[in-house]
Amino acid sequence: MVPAPERAARGRDREATEESLRAAAVALLRRGGVLAGLNLRQVADEARVNRGLVYQYFGSRRSLLRSALFHRSRPNAEDAVDAAGLPLRERLARLFWTSLRNPEPVRLATLLVLDGDDRPRVLLNRGAGRADLAAEAGRGELPVEDVEAVQAAIASTIYGYTLLREHLAREIGLPAEDLDKRMADCVEAMFAREGDRPAR
Repeated sequence: MVPAPERAARGRDREATEESLRAAAVALLRRGGVLAGLNLRQVADEARVNRGLVYQYFGSRRSLLRSALFHRSRPNAEDAVDAAGLPLRERLARLFWTSLRNPEPVRLATLLVLDGDDRPRVLLNRGAGRADLAAEAGRGELPVEDVEAVQAAIASTIYGYTLLREHLAREIGLPAEDLDKRMADCVEAMFAREGDRPAR
């Protein structure tokens, strides 16, 4: 039987190696783009670990990306939980800015979905978020009463902008930071009732 201190050290080594592999996968995707593909041997080389470990720990590219998504999305998920119960405009602002500060979960989830994976969940804080939207719809605080469509529209808007942010800013001819503020105002206005929209 392996002594407890040795088991703990092995566990720490494995966690560190897995994180190195997740970071390497994200770095390769960032540098090469999603269409360049993601080869597990390249990931192992990038992480400077034995190639066999990437297969032993993850087994497939999809499993590696799922693990990266799970670990990279924690801050965004925690922020969504913290925002639950806030008025819609405040929740939207939090979700929008959190996604821009930490875009990796959006990119990873999108890549997995495009790869045919049904597991990623893109409806942010879907349980509590849906309950908050349903309560707001009941009070007449949504622009439309279709809670599922509003939730899908919010996720699509935040995901789409997070993915296309830099390209859109270049195409429009603005610094991305300037477009961010204008887009945040637009997102809030899109999901506010007519009487709640800022006067122009």
